[in-house]
Amino acid sequence: MEKLRYTPFHERTSALCQPQNWRRWAGYFVVGSYELTIDREYWAIRNAAGLIDVTPLMKYMLKGKDAATLLHRVTTRNIHKMSVGQVYYTGWCDDEGKMIDDGTVARLDETIFRLTSAEPNLRWLMMNAVGLDVEISEVSDSVASLSLQGPNSRVVLNRVCESNLDELKYFRLMNNKLGGVEVTISRTGYTGDLGYEIWMDAKDALYVWDALMEAGEDYGITPVGILALDMARVEAGLFMLDVDYTSSGHAWIESQKSSPFELGLDWTVALDKPGYFVGRKALEKEKREGSAWKMVGIEIDWVGMEELYAEVGMPPQVPGTAIRASMPIMVGGVQVGYASTASWSPLLKKYIALAHLQKPYYELGTNVRMEITVEHQRKHAPAKVVKLPFYEPEWKKR
Repeated sequence: MEKLRYTPFHERTSALCQPQNWRRWAGYFVVGSYELTIDREYWAIRNAAGLIDVTPLMKYMLKGKDAATLLHRVTTRNIHKMSVGQVYYTGWCDDEGKMIDDGTVARLDETIFRLTSAEPNLRWLMMNAVGLDVEISEVSDSVASLSLQGPNSRVVLNRVCESNLDELKYFRLMNNKLGGVEVTISRTGYTGDLGYEIWMDAKDALYVWDALMEAGEDYGITPVGILALDMARVEAGLFMLDVDYTSSGHAWIESQKSSPFELGLDWTVALDKPGYFVGRKALEKEKREGSAWKMVGIEIDWVGMEELYAEVGMPPQVPGTAIRASMPIMVGGVQVGYASTASWSPLLKKYIALAHLQKPYYELGTNVRMEITVEHQRKHAPAKVVKLPFYEPEWKKR
């Protein structure tokens, strides 16, 4: 049985985790929530600054004159267009154009890149690197990472960093000193809000945590667990591996696999980039012919849901956390897809979901019905296909 490990921040996070609510992430213990309810953590992301331990992300360093060539070959983005200090979000596919994983590529230098992913990808990288002048090493354990998300995140970092972050653009990174410690800061995150990710040597983890908590005290800085993050990422229309899609590497059957086009990642597929990349032919074919499925946003009609609960004499019941479960989506009496994550949005005051729908039902404005359980009875609440993201504040990219 796999032995779960602690992240370098565990000494701090475990002391603050009141309900001892732990989750498993890539072989690590991470905090599910720091309090018995997640309201304060969620609102820290949207109104102040939420501090999230994201160390369990898989992290790979690629060095050498062919590092860019390898990443260009295995991802769908045009890596040769990246400048030093830039970060790309991307997926990578198998030969059939189905997603293996997704993550970020950061260009740290002309010949040095850092790749993050949700699951182990070292073997796959090595297989594609045959004959190339590139050194690949996994640094998941030696590099600790924190995500600071929310409208106050920049002001908190400016209080404790040597170099000002006001000019750091969206999806760019910089080397900096935080409380005198060498760190890399990228303007990235998984909440759809203004936010940054801080990368550091694992030995400096506790010092950086303490410096941020002290600097953010007057700005509402709050440690945030995975449950509140889950709610925020659904509002941002961001999907999760093993929840909203299955890696083609461990799908049991063909229908479990998804392409970047099906996941709404059209903008990450650079079919105009020169040369071969894994999955190119299949993705060109799908681009020509259209996708059989698409992941879309679903907004459940509150009045319609209210009526279903009223039939049994109850007010509507909404979950206090995001639901990671498959919920059938119907049109007429026929199932046309399923929701993979559903959540109440405290900010939008709406019940929303990420859903996979068959053509032509994924078109915006399509009326559908989503299965909900009302007092142990399966009912279908009216819903509509809407544009993603559900929420994107104006300050996110400013």
